[in-house]
Amino acid sequence: MTTESGSEQAKAPKKSSAPDIGTPRRTKEIIAKHGFSFKKSLGQNFLIDGNILNNIVAAAELDEHKGALEIGPGIGSLTQKLADAAGKVTAVEIDQRLIPILADVLADRPEVSIIHGDVLKLDLKELFQQQFADCAGVSVVANLPYYVTTPILMKLLEERLPLQHIVVMIQKEVAERMAAKPGGKEYGSLSVAVQYYCVPKLVCTVPHTVFIPQPNVDSAVIKLTVRDKPAVDVPDEGYFFRVVQASFAQRRKTLANNLTAFVGKERREELTAMLVRIGIDPIRRGETLSLEEFAVLSRSLYEAGWNS
Repeated sequence: MTTESGSEQAKAPKKSSAPDIGTPRRTKEIIAKHGFSFKKSLGQNFLIDGNILNNIVAAAELDEHKGALEIGPGIGSLTQKLADAAGKVTAVEIDQRLIPILADVLADRPEVSIIHGDVLKLDLKELFQQQFADCAGVSVVANLPYYVTTPILMKLLEERLPLQHIVVMIQKEVAERMAAKPGGKEYGSLSVAVQYYCVPKLVCTVPHTVFIPQPNVDSAVIKLTVRDKPAVDVPDEGYFFRVVQASFAQRRKTLANNLTAFVGKERREELTAMLVRIGIDPIRRGETLSLEEFAVLSRSLYEAGWNS
């Protein structure tokens, strides 16, 4: 294992003789050995179920020619499994206290690099050039703290990184929202944003009992297969997402009412006529619109120059 950044040729993965980290006994041993204490502010919960760890790695579709970017490796339980599957693993850890622990438990894994830093502040395009230049493909794999799930995912997607898959374990409710279809209560602006960039698939649910310490809610693993190009064509992405946000501003309100606040009360009648013209009933709610309908809607509003 190395803790230095830089370009490295992808190496063929090898099985380690070390015991699995992601078990209750081994996790407790590592914590005790290093005197580690959990920081609630960092959302630290270590997974201790080998089957779920294997499911996460399998969903990433890795091989010896591909790389994996792990966000928040903790004590290395998932990192160890990724190293068995990928040719190159780079893990970004925000907690400095975990760096020497990772160096210890992953000492026999030359394909693993650890970077101390905040993924939200890193130049990820530069990191990809340095770490994965020789990889045939890269996937992000992570157990994300609940409080930074959406910012991290949107950073990964909006920066147009050369990713194949994003496989993350997140709060179950958030995963269901990402994969939701139009018409249900889970479907919202997050669903539209994720599905604009990716094809989501729920992999498995994860009970709160398989973590140390146990969180208060259950989790789920979701696989996001990154699209070659966005799901729909829009003239301005920023404007498209503003229209989506406005459409969900107050979920119980009709689309016409929510968008009136967006374009201005003086345009209410024009807005209603526009919606009818493009085939969207003004009394529908935002949660019933498909990505294609949101694209048509945003294009019409954009071309009219309303709230641009």
